[in-house]
Amino acid sequence: MINMLTATGKIVENLCLRLGLYAYTFGRAVSRMGSRPWHLRMLLQQAEEVGVQSLPVVLLTALFTGMVLALQSYIVFHRFAAESLTGLVVSMSVVRELGPVLVGLMVAGRVGASFAAELGTMRVTEQIDALWTLSTDPVRYLIIPRIIAVTAMMPLLAVVADFVGIYGGYAISVYALDQNPAVYIENTTIYMELDDFYSGIVKAGFFGMLIGIIGCTEGFNCKGGAEGVGKATTRAVVISCMSILISDYFLTAWMFG
Repeated sequence: MINMLTATGKIVENLCLRLGLYAYTFGRAVSRMGSRPWHLRMLLQQAEEVGVQSLPVVLLTALFTGMVLALQSYIVFHRFAAESLTGLVVSMSVVRELGPVLVGLMVAGRVGASFAAELGTMRVTEQIDALWTLSTDPVRYLIIPRIIAVTAMMPLLAVVADFVGIYGGYAISVYALDQNPAVYIENTTIYMELDDFYSGIVKAGFFGMLIGIIGCTEGFNCKGGAEGVGKATTRAVVISCMSILISDYFLTAWMFG
């Protein structure tokens, strides 16, 4: 019993420590965003890394997610002679939930790990300390561009994923399941509202901010050499994915509850 309480206490202590570090990093970044210098070159470089180079994995994920969702929905609706609702289910599911969440998970695995590994390597090789000696604020130079880039690019990636996922569902429904394309498109658009798109965009932006804060915090506070970099990278990915899934519930309850 005592061992269980001790283990629980350590878990709570580590959780509070991590939350404090994330809040501290976010506060430091926000307090410096409004003042110069603005490292636009670094911002554009990170935007390309997050947005352009993440497109292949995002496109493949969205395409096959839409295809699988359409296939499974059709199989279920076929039992009730309601196959025409396949387009509605695919579009609403992708736009509201699967688009932003799956994009967030893919970006967390790719970009969050990259942020933690890069900053962690710079920390253990004392490159961050060298920036201080050169009168360069590492928070302004390394952290702020990354957080802004991933927060700004995530909604764009989510919009692309929405359209690709809906097209994947359309392709399977029309060409493989022989559904009427006009009926599919009508059911996709007639019940869709702008608020559905806006909710997905807001979610994606929030998930991007979480990925940036967590990845940068884990790398920036890395210790213990190469082993520490590996642990920081693992924590960044795992905590980012868990944060996305947990926050998705609360955002959904707030927007649609």
